Amino acid sequence: MSSESSRVPPEANVGARSLRDEQKRRTRAALVDGARRLFGDRGYASVRVDDIAAAVGCSRATFYLHFASKSEVLRAVAEAAGTEPTAVRFYEDLDRVLDTGSRAEFVGWVARAIEWFEQYRDLLSAWDEATALEPEFREVARQGILALPNAMPSYLSRWPQDRRDEAVLRVELLVAQLERFFTRWAMQRTIDVSAERAAEVLAEIWYPALRAPR
Repeated sequence: MSSESSRVPPEANVGARSLRDEQKRRTRAALVDGARRLFGDRGYASVRVDDIAAAVGCSRATFYLHFASKSEVLRAVAEAAGTEPTAVRFYEDLDRVLDTGSRAEFVGWVARAIEWFEQYRDLLSAWDEATALEPEFREVARQGILALPNAMPSYLSRWPQDRRDEAVLRVELLVAQLERFFTRWAMQRTIDVSAERAAEVLAEIWYPALRAPR
């Protein structure tokens, strides 16, 4: 048989590569899904790379083919869940709400914010623990928070240039209080109040706090 006739057709090589790529994609997706379940159940600190690998039936070496570290897979979990884009859209909507000058609209926004935290509650504890434990993760978290006031150009434009940093800080403090409230209310159960009442009181505090100076 000649060497020409024994060659593998090019389309066979393409097919083999496609199968390998699909297998890699599925393995990566399984690792992200397994990590999300473990982080949701146990938080970040107590979960090991071996735990994530075992949850999907692969080896530690396979995990490191896809992710460099446990913190990297947590970032992939957050990206797959879409937390950052949806958070930015939330604060784009806050910009619109503040433009209306309506306190009732602001109450509605706070209520929706509480619902948003409920949607992503399984990631909150893991994200907070990773921010405390992983130095490289703090910059990721910092940039994520900074993106929120940056999504509010109309709000920022109403503040004098020499107080623009204060305007940004007020939004960052709003983010921090909403996160802390939700943690104590929904996860630790140390605040006993309805979501509706909490939205009203939080709006009473924050609606005037976000008004630009005359």
